Amino acid sequence: MTWQRAIAALESSDTDELLRVVDGLCAARDWGRLLELRQRCAEAVTRGKQVWGVEEHIRYRLALEAPAPIAGPVVSEGGSRFGLGPLPEVAASTKTWGEMDQHLTPGPDRDTFAAERVVRGDRVDEIPDLPGLLEPWEPAYATATYKSDGIEAPSPSLPPTEVIDLPESPTTIDDLPTTAALADLVEPWTDQSNGRCQTTAVEGDHLAAISALGMNRARATDLDPGSGLAWMAWAGASGGAHGRRRGAAAGRYLAWWTVATLTDQDWPADPDVMGEAVSALAWHWFDDGSPETGWVLRLALTSPELGLSWAISATDQV
Repeated sequence: MTWQRAIAALESSDTDELLRVVDGLCAARDWGRLLELRQRCAEAVTRGKQVWGVEEHIRYRLALEAPAPIAGPVVSEGGSRFGLGPLPEVAASTKTWGEMDQHLTPGPDRDTFAAERVVRGDRVDEIPDLPGLLEPWEPAYATATYKSDGIEAPSPSLPPTEVIDLPESPTTIDDLPTTAALADLVEPWTDQSNGRCQTTAVEGDHLAAISALGMNRARATDLDPGSGLAWMAWAGASGGAHGRRRGAAAGRYLAWWTVATLTDQDWPADPDVMGEAVSALAWHWFDDGSPETGWVLRLALTSPELGLSWAISATDQV
C-alpha cells in the first residue's frame, strides 16, 4: 500500500483502510512512518475527521510492539481512554524493566510499568507500597496476553466443589472497612459493567459467611492461600465484561490491601507479616452448583485468631 493511499484514507475518514495501513506498518516495523501517521491522525481530528480511534489504536500498537525507545515515551504520555488495557501493562507484557527504565519519565505510569514487571518476575526497587520483587510465599499471578486486536486474560482454574450444609441465622457484624475492601476487588464489574456483588462479615466460620449471603444451597472447597490470593489479584486486575481493566499490578496491590484490611495490618504492610497473615487465613471457594459463565469471584475467608469470616460473591456477564 502506498503512503498516498494512506493519506487518502485519512482524509476520507476510512478507518478500516487506516487500520490495514497500521497493520502493514507494524508488520514492516516501520515505526517512524507509524509515528507520522499517528501525528497526522491527531491533526485530522482537530479538523473534524473521525479518526481518533485510529490514533488511539496506533498508540496501543506502539506500546505493545515498538522497541523501548519508542514505547517508553508513548507509555509516559498517560492513560488511554479506549485501549484494551492500561498502556503500562500492555508494554510490560512484551518489554522488561531493563529495556524500558531509561525511556520512561518519572511519574505514575513509570511506577505502574515497574510494578507490572515485578508481577512478571523482574526486580525493581522503586515501586510504591509493595515489595519490588515477588515474595517466596506469593503465587504466580495471572497476567494478560495482549495481541494486535485483542487480549487474553483468563481466570485461574475453577476448583471442583462439594455440597455443604449451611447454618441457619448466622451472626452478621457491621464491618464496613473489610466488606468495602472485598467489594473494591470487583469495582469495575459493578460500576462500569453489568456485574453484581455481595459481601458479608460474620462471627464464626466460612459456612456462616456463605449462609449470610442468603444462599439456599451451596457447594464449597478449600483453597491453598496462594490460590486464594491469585483469585483476588485476578479479580482486582479485571474490568469484567465492559469495565476498564486495571492491570495485574493493581490486582496484586488490591489483594495485599484486602488481606491487610481483613487482618488489621498497618499499611504499607510488612512482607513477612503479610505472608504470615495470608497463611493464617483459611481460604475457600464456593458456588451454588450452577454452571459458571462470565466473570466470577466467590471467596470465603476465615481468621481463626479473630473468630471472624468474610465472603464475597461477585459475577459479571457480557
